[in-house]
Amino acid sequence: MSRLFVFFVFVAVFVAQPVTADDKLQVGVAEVEITPPVGFPMAGYYHERLATATTDPLKAKAVVLRGNNQAAAFVVADLTGISHDLFLEVRKAASKKTGIPPEHIVLSATHSHTAPAYYRNLFDLLGERTKANQTVPYSANLINNLVKAIVDADAAASPAVLEAGSALQTFPVSFNRRFVMRDGSVKTWQSLSNPNVIRAAGPIDPEIGLVLIKSSDGKTARALISNFALHLDTVAASKKLTWSADFPYFIEQAMRKKLGNQLISVFGTGTCGDINHSDPTRKTRNTTKIIGTSLAKTIDAAIPQLEAVKSQKFQVKSATVRLPLQEIRKHEIEKACHLLNLVEKGEKINFFDHVAACKSLMLDQYRNRPSQVVTSDYLNWGLSKSFAGIGDSLPVEVTTMTIGSDVAIVFLPGEVFVNLGLAIKQASPFKTTLIIELSNCVETVYIPTRAAYAGGSYEVTNSTVQPGSGEMLVETALNLLREAATTK
Repeated sequence: MSRLFVFFVFVAVFVAQPVTADDKLQVGVAEVEITPPVGFPMAGYYHERLATATTDPLKAKAVVLRGNNQAAAFVVADLTGISHDLFLEVRKAASKKTGIPPEHIVLSATHSHTAPAYYRNLFDLLGERTKANQTVPYSANLINNLVKAIVDADAAASPAVLEAGSALQTFPVSFNRRFVMRDGSVKTWQSLSNPNVIRAAGPIDPEIGLVLIKSSDGKTARALISNFALHLDTVAASKKLTWSADFPYFIEQAMRKKLGNQLISVFGTGTCGDINHSDPTRKTRNTTKIIGTSLAKTIDAAIPQLEAVKSQKFQVKSATVRLPLQEIRKHEIEKACHLLNLVEKGEKINFFDHVAACKSLMLDQYRNRPSQVVTSDYLNWGLSKSFAGIGDSLPVEVTTMTIGSDVAIVFLPGEVFVNLGLAIKQASPFKTTLIIELSNCVETVYIPTRAAYAGGSYEVTNSTVQPGSGEMLVETALNLLREAATTK
């Protein structure tokens, strides 16, 4: 580990105790609905969109694991991101109600672009700007429901049989969306029909990681955890303004037909910061249903080949990594305010300038105490109470949950580039490794590779952290996995 990485990384390790016959792994699962009302703002883009209907319900799905004198919980919610404020509120309340250590509770988002833009609503709630006689804000209900999912899963914890493995998605549903151009630059969202495109700037990850949770007698499938690297923007891309869990909904429906209606399908989004569903070789895109049912078909074929997880040794390890924030200058803040004022007046500005302006005010809020401008006067997302004036780096968490030598689940913050996830998988000492991004913190926004920062384009413009941050996450995750693998 380099000296720079040592300076920025603080590791909090929770060492497992020896397994005893009376300390068998117990698993609980639960789900709750978190669909907002029609008319509530929809997240995922840089302009206001108000939901007009519900295509399929949004849910939060919780998994609680208890064993080896440890307990942990993770929730995957149909949200575009998990703000650090939301994470802290849920973690505190859920820990108090369940006794699970706060540092062992993780919240992740699927990144559906047809999910609520709750950020302003939550920011106002935490700032006590909601009047007592008003209807309970959506964000208050969201907090309560996320906590309820954990509490319900904890109450349902019981001995379980686990099977794990992976499958390769051969039907093409995911594509690297960054392209090397003839002038040496990198551009996002291109077509191979463009004569200036040389090739895709990176790979995809075709692996679907799987963990099947069964009743103690092995007869009933209680939950299926699946993990795949693909942006959840297949509904909103079709211009629909309806609440939807995107393609994981079709995975859920197909798996319930196969394994029973009682099944809870938990989809964790893999490292897909540079991956989407747009095939650069053709104009038409696969529909949400085609993508979801194709993934479900691959999963279905893999289930008979999943291997039993024999070990009961459950471990949770966590590390806090201080990712260095990009610098921000006064003239950049002033320019951002000017541009966002133009947007407020209904004028059109360059999309990349709009993205950069929002990032500039986010950085002002995080780095400066007090911030040079009142961020909430300009932004509806990226607002943060807990990160306001935090300084020159964001303290983010990397968490691993492992079972024996068979299964590892790695939780990372932000929208992580696929190469970083592949690096963790390649070096992981565990047979099956799932990597779930957008956990506990969305404020980093994109986390590209160091090389990708040199190429530029959308994801780099929309990243608040400095080059090398992604590699810090990889190193931290691998350290935690190696410690888990060598702990007796």
